[in-house]
Amino acid sequence: MIKNQTKRRKIVSFDKSISTNIIFCQPDKYKILENISNNFENIINVGSNLSYSPLGFSENNLSIEIKKFNRVLNFDKKRKLITVEAGLTLIELLSFTLKHNLWIPQLPGYPTITIGGAVASNAHGKSCAIHGTIRKSIKSILLFHKKHGWLNLSENENKDIFDLTIGGIGLTGTIVSVTFQLIDLESSKFITEKQDVQNLKKCKKIILEKNDQPSFIYTWNRADNFKSFGEGIVYKNYIEKKANVSNNFNINKNNFKPLFIPLWNRFSVRVVNFFYYNINKYSKTKKRENFLNVIFPFYGRENYFNFFGKKGFYESQLLIHESKLESFIEEFKELFKKYEPTITLFSLKNMSGDQKYLRFEDDKLCLTFDYVNNKKSLLFMSKIDSLCHKYEILPSIIKDSRINKDTFYKCYKEANSFKDKLNKFDKSRIYQSELSKRLEI
Repeated sequence: MIKNQTKRRKIVSFDKSISTNIIFCQPDKYKILENISNNFENIINVGSNLSYSPLGFSENNLSIEIKKFNRVLNFDKKRKLITVEAGLTLIELLSFTLKHNLWIPQLPGYPTITIGGAVASNAHGKSCAIHGTIRKSIKSILLFHKKHGWLNLSENENKDIFDLTIGGIGLTGTIVSVTFQLIDLESSKFITEKQDVQNLKKCKKIILEKNDQPSFIYTWNRADNFKSFGEGIVYKNYIEKKANVSNNFNINKNNFKPLFIPLWNRFSVRVVNFFYYNINKYSKTKKRENFLNVIFPFYGRENYFNFFGKKGFYESQLLIHESKLESFIEEFKELFKKYEPTITLFSLKNMSGDQKYLRFEDDKLCLTFDYVNNKKSLLFMSKIDSLCHKYEILPSIIKDSRINKDTFYKCYKEANSFKDKLNKFDKSRIYQSELSKRLEI
């Protein structure tokens, strides 16, 4: 019976850096989840496989895909609480909650990411300066563990495992359902304002300044050549007051199909960035945008990723204190000038939260860089790794597939504490992924 429910398949990380053969299953009943789990020594969970790093697989391990667990289990409108299964996608959740003018605001950038994946990675969205990470919205979790069985996790029940599970990259077991505290959404329409800036110092000032009206602030900056480095656009998204809340979402199937020949290179990036910057600089400074465009910026723009080709890309997200930004960027630029990496995306936003265990959150600025996967970029990124410890930078292990354990343990001060508590909870270390093995978590 178990053999009929599993199959072997090849799987590739979203950034295309790692591929391997796995044993795969897709249970549709809790009893099947139990039975399959009991027949394998090493397990990990996978949702939509949209995490850039390989969180949901490891060679010859069992990967349990949870996407058939996709029901809304309970909804209390008065208390603004909802319980959903972990295979539900973000857009499916929103399609339900927006009917009641409610949502969770900590939404990563693509609509078909699953709830389980968002919780396991402690996801955040554009509004992370205001709303923090998804941890802020989680009330409780139902977890299945091969040895411990079914566990209810919350601040009041199994709190230690609750803390290990949120942002714990799936290493505590299978997240089966999650209860969220929803908040009101006044409107699903946004007003987007933009302002061109000549350097990162100006960007930082705008990002950190206080606003009377809460907004989602982020930037797009050039990093295609040394001369125009940091030149860019600051975007502010405001929720439009007195507009209707809509939930009429027609989401198409993921259109991630990398081209055989990559189109991104130093020349094409420079040309595209030049036109993008100038079009935004000289066009209207304010416009009305719909919910999908603002909350899920890469939906409908999948070709950005497809243009990297079969070799894919690398993304680096770095959390740095604002007081250290200028010094870090000066060293970054010197290395940039020397090693000439190909950077397709450079963006800044502010973030809030309390860093703990493996969670990518803190009261710091978040820098995002996308790189073409080539020798120059990889050499450059290795040099930036050496600056992380110096400037007390936290690199995201969710986004960057090539971070090594030395950089990880230097930057994540509570990594050993996470590992010790996880080993105490699961002495057999049943749940493992390529990422956890590489970092020796």
